[in-house]
Amino acid sequence: MLLKTVSRWSVTGQMPLRLILVVPFVMQIFVAVGLTGYLGIRNSQKSINTVVSQLRSETSDRINQQILFYLEKPYLTNQTIAAGISEGQIDIKDIKALEHFSWRLVNQNTVGFLQTATPQGTSVTVERVENGSIEARVVTSLPNRQTYRLDDQGNRAELLETKKFDPRTRPWYKAALQAGEPSWSKIFVGASGKVTISLSQPIYGEIGNLLGVQNSNFRLSRIHEFLKSVKVGLTGQTFIVDRSGQLIASSLIEQPYKIQDEELEQIPATAIENLVIRATATAVLERFGDFSRINQSQQLDVVVDGDRQFVQISPIRDEQGIDWFSVVVVPESDFTAEIDANTRTTMLLCLAALVVATILGIYTAQLIAQPLRRLSQSSEAMADGALDQNVELSNVRELNVLARSFNRMTQQLRGSFTQLEQTNEQLEHRVEERTADLKETLQELQRTQTQMIQAEKMSSLGQLVAGVAHEINNPVNFIHGNVTHINEYTQNLLELLQLYQTEFPDSTPAIRDKMDEIDLEFLNEDVLKLLTSMQVGTERIRGIVTSLRNFSRLDEAQVKEVDIHEGIESTLLILQHRLKAKVNCPPTTLIRAYGDLPLVECHPGQMNQVFMNILVNALDALEESNINRTYQAIEANPNQITIRTAVIDAEWVEIAIADNGPGMSEETHQHIFDPFFTTKPIGKGTGMGMSISYQIITEKHGGNFSCCSTLGKGTEFVIQIPVRLSCRNEKMLVGTAENS
Repeated sequence: MLLKTVSRWSVTGQMPLRLILVVPFVMQIFVAVGLTGYLGIRNSQKSINTVVSQLRSETSDRINQQILFYLEKPYLTNQTIAAGISEGQIDIKDIKALEHFSWRLVNQNTVGFLQTATPQGTSVTVERVENGSIEARVVTSLPNRQTYRLDDQGNRAELLETKKFDPRTRPWYKAALQAGEPSWSKIFVGASGKVTISLSQPIYGEIGNLLGVQNSNFRLSRIHEFLKSVKVGLTGQTFIVDRSGQLIASSLIEQPYKIQDEELEQIPATAIENLVIRATATAVLERFGDFSRINQSQQLDVVVDGDRQFVQISPIRDEQGIDWFSVVVVPESDFTAEIDANTRTTMLLCLAALVVATILGIYTAQLIAQPLRRLSQSSEAMADGALDQNVELSNVRELNVLARSFNRMTQQLRGSFTQLEQTNEQLEHRVEERTADLKETLQELQRTQTQMIQAEKMSSLGQLVAGVAHEINNPVNFIHGNVTHINEYTQNLLELLQLYQTEFPDSTPAIRDKMDEIDLEFLNEDVLKLLTSMQVGTERIRGIVTSLRNFSRLDEAQVKEVDIHEGIESTLLILQHRLKAKVNCPPTTLIRAYGDLPLVECHPGQMNQVFMNILVNALDALEESNINRTYQAIEANPNQITIRTAVIDAEWVEIAIADNGPGMSEETHQHIFDPFFTTKPIGKGTGMGMSISYQIITEKHGGNFSCCSTLGKGTEFVIQIPVRLSCRNEKMLVGTAENS
């Protein structure tokens, strides 16, 4: 049926009603279905990219921080012991005391392995073994070393073994002497059979003599356990490599090394059995040529067996020689599986909806077109002069009404011919009236729509500002709250240092040299100044946050008592970037002539919107006047905005905002408050800012809003509102103050 209709249309060139009803309806459904599917797929992909980028960045940062935290403990422990020995607080020759001190550190889980050796060959080793107990291995005299199990108090409970051992022959001892500073060893298999790296450093006395070597071990299995606990999507994985591309640790591989006869051989990441690790390492080498060329975090995509992998590689470095990279790999399939299933379901539902809609459209078109065809045939007959037509009634209510009306029309047609001219005149008059009403209504709708858009923008701005203020406020309050404590602690430390200098004026040469090196007197003065500067800075940031919160009340509609000056300052804060100096323009001078205003009862959000509109117009005008002026010319006659507030007759307040811009012509001045009137280019203004502001001041607050402008000299807007909205209908007793 529909094909026959299309064929007749192609011959006659006229489109039948059935086609008009069906085709647009089906086309709309088809476009909606296609657009929905396309947007769904595109937005899903964008969401995946965004989420994965955030996930791998956050995971990489977490891994780097935790590993550096692990590696920092041995360093700090070594420094503590070395400093105690160098300063004489710990006697390295007192084996018992050194053993007990090391036991305390291991028992507190600071580190799991501590070893101290002397040039004479004595040594103390304290280690937490696999069963959780703590053992001490002591060399009091060469060549024998005794191993003891320590009890809960750190005392020797049981002698486990005695064997020959000289610490001076060990690689960590020699490496520390060769480096002369704290340094990490290569990866090796420790005495416990665990893959380990050690941090060793020499200990020197005051005169530079070697007192001993301090060593701490760190088991790489802890990194594997941590990586294993880090969940990256559903099947993502992480691993660590060194700068040469050798695998250090992996979330899936417990021991990525080859160990034979207690000798360890590292495996390159490109030769590992794990396909994802191997493909990722290969892709990194193909892109960068070498791991050593990567100096900052990098993101790339790798395809493994047809599955796209999102990769982030980030450097891990410390001052003791660690130079590793953390690699986070997140499969795209972890996020796309459910989305693809939902997309397929959505497309099937859309296709089903399209089929059903097409069938319903054809049926509906037939239901409507058949009665209309009969009505059309009767109308053609009437046009031929056969006025005795009677149309069959339809089951569709509207078409039934139409048929009844048509039948009545045929009955009344003869009598209506004589009144046709008079009726025609009446209709023309009504059309003119309706046209005028429609024009007025259209203007009102456009005005209302623009107001709603402007209100929504200001509300969104307020919410954004409030969110930013909240995010800044929390860390700033934390910093501000701790600066006072830091100041107090620093003063206590300085007082303690002064007391120490007073009580022990004859300090050691090393201490005196250090005091001269760091300039202790200057340090005493400068550290307190720095803390004071930090406190002033945090107070400044808190003030800015308060201003941002005040401005964020843009979406408040209820009436409140507010400080007008706070609203102005909050608005100025938002526009601070436009007031500052630019490359080709010095800063705009801001003059505040604030009076002593009481709290004003008003709509704070709407008042802030008015201040924003006026100040933006002023800044736009100043920027326009700067177009043909040089920097020197602007500096000689700087841009200036003056804000003046005052109380009028105790019941009213006045806010005047003036600029020294180009001003406006008399013709522009007459239309400044008209809706949709603007002198700005397309895209920079809607022409509703001043109109909305005028309505807010005069209608919402019962005040006065005026403008005074002189071409070439500038413009001033004057706002007068009652202190209490109950005074909005009272007559102003004092006239408008003279414009400056």
